[in-house]
Amino acid sequence: MKRNLALMLVGFAAYAFALVFSQKLLQAGPHGDAVRILLSLAPMLPAVFICGVIIRTIRHLDEMQRKLQVEALAFAFAGTALLTFGYGFLEGAGLPTLSMFVVWPLMAALWVIGTVIGRIRYG
Repeated sequence: MKRNLALMLVGFAAYAFALVFSQKLLQAGPHGDAVRILLSLAPMLPAVFICGVIIRTIRHLDEMQRKLQVEALAFAFAGTALLTFGYGFLEGAGLPTLSMFVVWPLMAALWVIGTVIGRIRYG
């Protein structure tokens, strides 16, 4: 578990570096469309690594912890779907348009909430 935590921290550090570095390069000046696209997507490489660490961590959990995580992820998936879909209707009523960047933090927050609920329920 400590190894996975260390890998997660490495992934987050790489993500932060890639994000800052790619944004600086994008602001530095004109690039071709292909270069701009690649620079924009550069932070996704460490993000894919982080997802792999999460999957690996879940695979190594015991059955009860895995059940708790699957239920927390189901809660996060359904909650994110309902909230983003509902907000889409509210945008039609004049509320401001939100960036897609709000979806993942929302899902992560709901995953944490689902995990806490599961720990209370199964604790």
